[in-house]
Amino acid sequence: MSPTTSPGLLGSARRVLVSLIEIGQTRLQLASTEVEEERLRIAELLLYATVALFFLGVGLVLASLLVVLLFWDTHRELVLAGLSGLFLLLGAVLSITWRHKARHKPKLLATTVAELQRDRDALRAGMPRRS
Repeated sequence: MSPTTSPGLLGSARRVLVSLIEIGQTRLQLASTEVEEERLRIAELLLYATVALFFLGVGLVLASLLVVLLFWDTHRELVLAGLSGLFLLLGAVLSITWRHKARHKPKLLATTVAELQRDRDALRAGMPRRS
């Protein structure tokens, strides 16, 4: 007999335990990877949102000033009211869109849960059924 194989029931149980530990370790590594990917995705979204909001804000202020200057002698109050209403409307629409996207994100650890489900189904398929 070689030293790597254990005879009998104890050897089989040991191999099953090692296999279960390896499966668990793989699933934990997968979960860790998913958490890290989600963290990076959120950081990237926040960075893009911050930079985009900054440039859009500067652009809107400058465009508003230009429009007000163009209508300075005639209807400056009306132009300011119209631009304010437009910005408030756009802000509301974008806030609703952002909230929708934040609520409909991919489920955290979905791949890990699916893998564990497949593992459980495979183990159940190999077990004898109880009556």
